[in-house]
Amino acid sequence: MERVVETVSINGRQLEYSILGEGEPILVMHGGHSNCYEEFGYKSLLDNGFSIITPSRPGYGRTVKEIGENLASACEYYLDLLNQLGIDKLHVIGISAGGPSAIYFAAHYPQHVKTLILQSAVTKEWLTPEDLTYKLAHVIFHPRIEKTTWTLLSRINQLFPAFIFKQMFSSFSSLSYREAKKRIGTNDIEEVRKMNNRQRSGHGFLIDLKQVNELPGNELEKVLCPTLILHSAFDGSVPLEHAYYAAEKISDAKIYVLDSWGHLIWLGKSASDMNEALMEFLNNNY
Repeated sequence: MERVVETVSINGRQLEYSILGEGEPILVMHGGHSNCYEEFGYKSLLDNGFSIITPSRPGYGRTVKEIGENLASACEYYLDLLNQLGIDKLHVIGISAGGPSAIYFAAHYPQHVKTLILQSAVTKEWLTPEDLTYKLAHVIFHPRIEKTTWTLLSRINQLFPAFIFKQMFSSFSSLSYREAKKRIGTNDIEEVRKMNNRQRSGHGFLIDLKQVNELPGNELEKVLCPTLILHSAFDGSVPLEHAYYAAEKISDAKIYVLDSWGHLIWLGKSASDMNEALMEFLNNNY
């Protein structure tokens, strides 16, 4: 994939973004610990003639954290970016912790959004200060610590990718590893190894933990564009109830529950089912 990565200054604040392809544009709100170098799901979109614009969300990559004062502020910057790129209307994909950003953008800028696609997306209250995972994340993904966390993980991952895959598996799937084996693809361990090598948290993940719980339920009700919700039945990171909640609140929503092994719905033997459903939806709403 030939990726063009640039930064733009908007109101004196830096926003990083990447562009891939030259076709019908799609704006991707990447998930947690990611940035504009995200790759999951991109090849299928490019092969089908779409272009992909991915801003590094606030605190990720080279995008300054100040852009993410709140969801409203961040989405204003995304709109300014699209205006500078000369893009008036496009599809929007929200991945995992990027779900609230995509929902807010679609709800408040309907004239610029053709469709909304939610992939393994957070759509309501997620991790709270009472949760052990929340408390642990504030330690290992704190901006002063996260580089060490990811560097250590990457080094071990290079040496023992299958071991790390199994150790991380329960954070992605509600299935036991034995139950999931028939759903795991031959290249999944390698794809997770590459994912761990490109991930960083910066200030972004702590911003996510704050903002995902600031999305009011009525924001979903404001989304009027055709919406596709793709979620694994066995998601261990973002429970399936998030998908059903969005489907209930968004008036023109279609939900597709996947038989994939977990949160990373672009991997596994059912990835082709996900891609087929996505392409059918996009082609029907071109």
